Amino acid sequence: MDPVLRFQARIGQRALLLTTAAVPLTGWTVHAITLHRRLAASRKDPLTGLLRRDAYTARARQILRRHGDDTALVMIDADHFKQINDTFGHAAGDAVLAAFGARLTAWAGSRAAAGRLGGDEFAVLLQLPAARLEQRLAQLVRILHTPVVLDDGRAVDVAASVGAATPHTVGSRDLSVLQRAADAALYDGKHSGRAVLADVAHATVRSVNGRRSGRPGTALWGRAA
Repeated sequence: MDPVLRFQARIGQRALLLTTAAVPLTGWTVHAITLHRRLAASRKDPLTGLLRRDAYTARARQILRRHGDDTALVMIDADHFKQINDTFGHAAGDAVLAAFGARLTAWAGSRAAAGRLGGDEFAVLLQLPAARLEQRLAQLVRILHTPVVLDDGRAVDVAASVGAATPHTVGSRDLSVLQRAADAALYDGKHSGRAVLADVAHATVRSVNGRRSGRPGTALWGRAA
């Protein structure tokens, strides 16, 4: 065989081998991308776009490790949600939850841990310096009290109770302690239209989401009741 033809044949064989080898690699890459997207989707609540409880917990602990005392844990509970469902229908209730998810995401930012813990209950753990805490909590209360406009043009009045805790105010960086304290503070300000900041006493409440507090909060920010 002519040397030139022999060289071209070798190049052709190599190209064929490379192309053949690339086929399963490409298929695996597509599979990996698809799997990654499915895993990412499984970490988020499909209605609100917020993290599910497990993913939220992992992300929140990561933020606490990185930023320590410069963080805040905020618990949010939609007020009168059953009344919204009964009056406007469950589709409207879903629209309200979706709106809350979008508002919390926008307020907290992409680096925060914002999660839907279940039903109409949400939590956010974010880096937040103490000097900005009052302003940011008041801003959150205003955002969550803005009416939600449905697809048919009807406006639904909404409200939310907000409780917050920081490592400085409760004396702990433990996520469960912060969440328990913020939840107790939330209950103290239930339906008040204000955000309540937890103190050390709130952290001693035994039940998370048990709503067993009943003492006045240490600080209130937001709109008047």
